[in-house]
Amino acid sequence: MTEEDQKPAESKEELGEPSFLEVTMSVLAAAIGVQNAKNRERDFSRGNPLVFIAAGLIFTVLFVLTVVGVVYLVL
Repeated sequence: MTEEDQKPAESKEELGEPSFLEVTMSVLAAAIGVQNAKNRERDFSRGNPLVFIAAGLIFTVLFVLTVVGVVYLVL
């Protein structure tokens, strides 16, 4: 047996970058402060920072526009 045979096989989730849904859920969880350590570690270890920055900016703009829209509806 070689060393590679003894290593546990990495699952598909551990390979490559996070999916669109994983990025979205991570941004939403981080925005409300409930991101768990496992997901945060996944994001930092295999995620592209630019993807998370862009997703965070998009979420922030949508959140602000939603709040402004609700205020206009109430007034």
